[in-house]
Amino acid sequence: MKTTLTSLLLGLFFLQLSACNESKNVKAVEKTIEFKAEGTLSISQPENNKTISFEIEIADNPYERQTGLMYRTNLDVDKGMLFIFDEEQILNFYMKNTPLALDLIFLNKQLEIVHIHKNAIPNDLTGISSVQPAQYVLEIQAGLSDLHLLQKGNQIDYQTF
Repeated sequence: MKTTLTSLLLGLFFLQLSACNESKNVKAVEKTIEFKAEGTLSISQPENNKTISFEIEIADNPYERQTGLMYRTNLDVDKGMLFIFDEEQILNFYMKNTPLALDLIFLNKQLEIVHIHKNAIPNDLTGISSVQPAQYVLEIQAGLSDLHLLQKGNQIDYQTF
């Protein structure tokens, strides 16, 4: 009986060891996260009579706000993500697991630009602050805020589908 128990335990040990070796050889499946348009956003620039438009994804719950554009490898120039918070406050972001360079545009509760952080470094864990209280954040491809001459005070409007 002692020999049977020992054999059984050894068999289980080698079975477990074999399973561990097999799992090391299994490669993780990488899936591209596709952009899902959930609304449109426009930025008004009365000083030059111009309006810039983007299709947007909405991040309005804790999971979506925490995940944001993580793991995305592409963001077209006419697309962005709008983060919506419950109240106006100093907001802090970082670029963990975000391989894209982004411009972060912070907006107050009146949807007016209060701060722009340009060219956030991909995968950087350094905090990015709104500097002033904000309730919304628009993330777009890095360089677009300069290309479109966005500035503090520009007004934003958005609609969801």
